[in-house]
Amino acid sequence: MFNNLHEECGVFGIFETKTTDVAHSAYLALYALQHRGQECCGIAVNDDGVFRHHKGDGLVPDVFTRERLNYLSTGNMAIGHVRYSTTGGKNANNIQPLVIRHIKGNLAVAHNGNLVNAPDLRKKFELKGAIFHGTSDTESIAYSIVSERLTSKSTEEAVEKVMHSIRGAYSCVVMTATKLIAFRDPNGFRPLCLGKTDDGAWIVSSETCALDTLGAEFVRDIKAGEIVVIGRDGVKSIETHCKGKSSMCVFEYIYFARPDSVIENTSVQHARMRAGAFLAKEHPVDADIVIGVPDSGLDAALGYANESGIPYGVGFIKNRYIGRSFIEPTQSLRSDAVRIKLNVVKENIRGKRVIMIDDSIVRGTTCARIVNLLREAGAKEVHMRISSPPFKYPCFFGTDVDSQENLIACKFNSAEDIAKEIGVDSLGYLSIEATHKLAFRSECGLCDGCFTGSYPIEVPKEQTKDKFEEKLNSFSAYYQALD
Repeated sequence: MFNNLHEECGVFGIFETKTTDVAHSAYLALYALQHRGQECCGIAVNDDGVFRHHKGDGLVPDVFTRERLNYLSTGNMAIGHVRYSTTGGKNANNIQPLVIRHIKGNLAVAHNGNLVNAPDLRKKFELKGAIFHGTSDTESIAYSIVSERLTSKSTEEAVEKVMHSIRGAYSCVVMTATKLIAFRDPNGFRPLCLGKTDDGAWIVSSETCALDTLGAEFVRDIKAGEIVVIGRDGVKSIETHCKGKSSMCVFEYIYFARPDSVIENTSVQHARMRAGAFLAKEHPVDADIVIGVPDSGLDAALGYANESGIPYGVGFIKNRYIGRSFIEPTQSLRSDAVRIKLNVVKENIRGKRVIMIDDSIVRGTTCARIVNLLREAGAKEVHMRISSPPFKYPCFFGTDVDSQENLIACKFNSAEDIAKEIGVDSLGYLSIEATHKLAFRSECGLCDGCFTGSYPIEVPKEQTKDKFEEKLNSFSAYYQALD
């Protein structure tokens, strides 16, 4: 509705030393991770080798009623997933966790990220007779693990072999009858952390905010390329795929993660405030008030205000009851959608020179409407500052960046031209150099491919919006023609 960025999903897993209500723990954790995916969700529970699962479209409290949670009941392990589709589209068979029954036992998989070679993997398995039920790349990961498991001594050995063949972004949680396994791609595009409760339960999660919800202690981030195996004998680490410096998506700090999470020893809120401070240094302007666009622009606005000395104020009130599933039935309502979600605090804006901070500009239509709200409220001047560089290239690793023909930064040659298009008096983007200073740990590199076109790994040559599904459709048409 608002041309915002979306991230594919969030994952969670818990291993208890005793039988308990792990489904409820997963439910609370997914609530904490809801911001990472609002399209669908699912939970799988392991009760002494017996797997029960439930999945569905919608938000966590809508999918998991009391009756559904009672059905999942107790066990000693559970994994959960919240999803916004980038690869695979809206297909019920794509909802995770994927639960598979194969000759060596049960397996459940939850995945955050996007594989760049998923079509090739799928084609390889289909030519061997495999039957795919959905169109997500997660199914290719599951097939890869099962295929290697047939000739491996353990699931973790199979995962170690699979990581040689799957390429792209993946932070995964796998549940077997006896183990919980978490693994992260060698570039560490997506976050994944390890935690522990006072009673000895081990937890893996996309973000630390889920640990906080369960009263668990943060132990450490799972390393890029690391495989963590949790079982009755404790925790084991396999680091054969660890290569050192990671390339995590910079938008985890700028937009995706919850501000109360800590990723790679860096507070997300502090990273956003640092972005705002860098903006104040790089793009100063005389003004009366600094405001942020809810939610991810608020901390950057505070950082800008602290660095510049210009007072921070509340410019917008966000309607918390409007989700991404909001449907505008007519064109006139679609045009007024921003008014439904945001309202201006006119007394704070009228007659003032306003600096408005937001996390990004994608197409430009949404921010133009937001700027218009400020003008209508009586703003004397509107200066826009963006806590990221301009989008110029697609993302292949799980961020739903639009195709280049729709990106406003690809349509105009300068920030001045974009400023005229969206109706602001001035526009300033955060520099690429500054984005690499948002994380405190030097070994935590950041992927900036959507800004520079330079990717940490080789990417497909085609750069269409829904790369994977288009290729899947072409495969399907080809095989139907042969039939």
